Amino acid sequence: MGLVLKDVDRVVDQEIYLKDINLALESGSRYVVLGRTLAGKTTLLRVMAGLDRPTNKGSVLVDGTNVTGQSVRKRNVAMVYQQFINYPSLSVYKNIASPLRGIPKAEVDQRVRHAASILHIEHLLDRLPVELSGGQQQRTAIARALVKDTGLLLLDEPLVNLDYKLREELRQELLSIFTKRESIVVYTTTEPSEALMLGGNIIVMHEGRILQTGPTTEVYQKPSTTKVAEVFSDPPINFIHADVGEGEAQLRIGIRFPLTGHLKDLPPGPYTFGVRSHHFSINKHTEEDIEIASTVELAEINGSQTFVHFHYRNRSLVLEEEGVHPYRVGSLIHVYVQPRYFYVFDDTGHLTKAPDLD
Repeated sequence: MGLVLKDVDRVVDQEIYLKDINLALESGSRYVVLGRTLAGKTTLLRVMAGLDRPTNKGSVLVDGTNVTGQSVRKRNVAMVYQQFINYPSLSVYKNIASPLRGIPKAEVDQRVRHAASILHIEHLLDRLPVELSGGQQQRTAIARALVKDTGLLLLDEPLVNLDYKLREELRQELLSIFTKRESIVVYTTTEPSEALMLGGNIIVMHEGRILQTGPTTEVYQKPSTTKVAEVFSDPPINFIHADVGEGEAQLRIGIRFPLTGHLKDLPPGPYTFGVRSHHFSINKHTEEDIEIASTVELAEINGSQTFVHFHYRNRSLVLEEEGVHPYRVGSLIHVYVQPRYFYVFDDTGHLTKAPDLD
């Protein structure tokens, strides 16, 4: 199965949900749609499914056939939503079996039990949704989508309403499921870490537009613009304005350093340097390290990581440190960064140089 979206717009009450969408998706591939809330991710999936139609002359094609006006019931598609959507009066077994019509009873039973085993809910088949936990309800919804064995599987932030431990557990299971399927899998998320874990191909969206597509790791390593780098970073990437002269750069926070490595051939001019939070360190590693004597603004504990927000010359930056570390607000902290980690964007925000992190 091949799915193509061609020149698709979606506008409702003069509000733009999608603009100039052009995509070509192939069977046996998984695609992660990454974007912040209101980026257009859900609308994109609804257009793919046939729940929403383009509001211009854009078209949706499946294997070369225009299906733009075709109802969702006639399409070979299954969709999983953020909410736990199950039929409350039906058992888990009947919920999973509900899409299977006109199929021999023995085959229905085999497919339901197989899907349930993949999601580890075989022991829950006789229960009603009200008797399930949130994680079990979402597993049921995912099993119902899998049992159809469709050519297009759409998942709209399916784990967002689950607790952290359940999300981590289900992500690993879903990755295994996706890898074995021959269908097109499209999965939306707001989390860069989830996109990286799922791998495959990525579609980065912002305000209804597609900013960049490609293999997930490649786009992460070479974001085409500052906006892509910003969306594909959590915490957001740090940006520092700089001026490059002959053989050296001056950061507009009062720090000079010689141009070496991938920065060596930068022409003179204004640039924006990008530094991911985990490339800052509180320890000096080489003589080339740039030292930033800063003041702690805030320390956030996020699972097994600490995000330290620090302040230097009217500029707020953030570093990511493994482990749980206490920092006192207002205290002095020495932060280091190696120039080899700098992304370089020109004065229009487009990528000029990316660090070689292989």
